[in-house]
Amino acid sequence: MTPERQQQAEKLAAALELSLPPVAVAFTETVPDGVPEFEGMVPAGCVFWQEAAKRTFTTSAGHHALCSIGIHTMNLSRAPASQPEELQAALEAMTGLDYVREDEVATIPVVGQAVSHAVYGPLGDFPVEPDVVLLFADARRGLVLSEALARVDGGVPPAMGRPACAALPQAFNQGLAAMSLGCCGARAYLDALGDDTALWALPGRRLDRYCEQIETFSNANRTLATFHERRRADVESGMRPTVRDSLQRLA
Repeated sequence: MTPERQQQAEKLAAALELSLPPVAVAFTETVPDGVPEFEGMVPAGCVFWQEAAKRTFTTSAGHHALCSIGIHTMNLSRAPASQPEELQAALEAMTGLDYVREDEVATIPVVGQAVSHAVYGPLGDFPVEPDVVLLFADARRGLVLSEALARVDGGVPPAMGRPACAALPQAFNQGLAAMSLGCCGARAYLDALGDDTALWALPGRRLDRYCEQIETFSNANRTLATFHERRRADVESGMRPTVRDSLQRLA
C-alpha cells in the first residue's frame, strides 16, 4: 500500500460515487510478499474482480480452472491439462449459436505475454504497481469517465462486448482505457455488473492523469447539470432566459 494509491482510490470513489471500490489487477511472475492465494472456487474469472473489492489475493491458472475463456484472455501459464478441451468446447458452443465466429476469435484481446499470476485487490491498499484498474460505473458516471479518458488518451474509449475479461488485456496491451458492456456470462456471475452498469478498464501507468481529469469533469458535470436543470425549469415556467441570465441564476 502507498499513500498515492490510497489517494487515487479515494479520488475515484468520490468523483464517481462508486458503489464498489476501484479494483487493481497486476500480472506477475512471482507472488508478492505477504499476499495470500485465493481460497475456494469460482465459476468464472470475472468473479475475482468483485471479490477483490474486499481483499487482496493472488491467483494462478488453477484458480481460473472453470473459466477457459478467462485463462485464454489472461494468458495464464501452467494451465490445467483440460484447458484446450474446455476452451474448444466453449468456443464450439458459442460458434454454434453464431455468438462468436471462427474468424472473430483471433480478434479477442489477450495479454501480450504469458504470466504466472494475476493479483487482485482494492486499489487503495494494493501492494504492487497495478497494471489495470477496474471501475464499475453507471451511465451517468460513465459520461464523466468517457469525457475524462478521451482528454487523456486523445480518443474515444472503445465500447467492447463479449467477453468482458477482454477489456483487461485491451487496456494492458494498448496502454489506453477501455469500456466493456460486459457479456452475458459476467452479468450472470457478477452482482456488481447490473443492467445499468458498465465496466471500465484503465491502464495503471496513466492513473494519475485519469484521476485528475475525472475530478475535473465530475465537478464540471455537477455544475452544468444544475445549470441545465434550472434553465429547463425557467423555460417550462414561461421564461425565455439568455445564457447570461441562467449563469447569474446559477451563481
